[in-house]
Amino acid sequence: MSVSLLRDEDLAMWNAALPYLDVRNNDEHTLVAYGLAKALLELIPEADENIVLPAILLHDVGWKKIDPDLLLLAIGKNPTRKDLVRDHEVYGVEIARDIIASHGNSDIDVEAILAIIDGHDTNKTARSINDAIVKDADKGWRATAHGMRIIRGWYDISVMEYVETLEAVSLPFMLTDAGRAMANGYIAAIRAEQALGTYMKEAGSV
Repeated sequence: MSVSLLRDEDLAMWNAALPYLDVRNNDEHTLVAYGLAKALLELIPEADENIVLPAILLHDVGWKKIDPDLLLLAIGKNPTRKDLVRDHEVYGVEIARDIIASHGNSDIDVEAILAIIDGHDTNKTARSINDAIVKDADKGWRATAHGMRIIRGWYDISVMEYVETLEAVSLPFMLTDAGRAMANGYIAAIRAEQALGTYMKEAGSV
């Protein structure tokens, strides 16, 4: 049975974005973050899915223009090239504008979408509820099992070191109640999984 994730109206933009998302696992990240954004939209009905979903699809296309050898210097616990994070937002606006012009619906609010892409990482506050959902879906991905597996593949760190870094670097910047609850739930599950061995010993073996 096939699983439908993307809306029909987003498929053309997704296909146009794919060539820009083949770095740093951004293709997978984008799809999972899109799924999280859809879940948050269910809980925050005042938001506009016609802004949120195209924005999350296109938010990271700008990384394609950054030297791949420098990517891991821009992220992580102690990044040394934070300027590259801003650069990918600027490039992302340029690329997303062209994609929307060629493949977006005629009634799409282009400027609202681009405004979210421009600052989705460097601006820690939200300009709107739509912006907040995109930011929470983007950062919330890091708390998922998929995000943990991908990011730990970039760095040689333990699960608990990853969780502690996530709690210090990402979770404080979650912007919606729903986003915080979602991320904290994922983290609680990871912590519980790490504790299974303590409580799964056979009776009488302690």
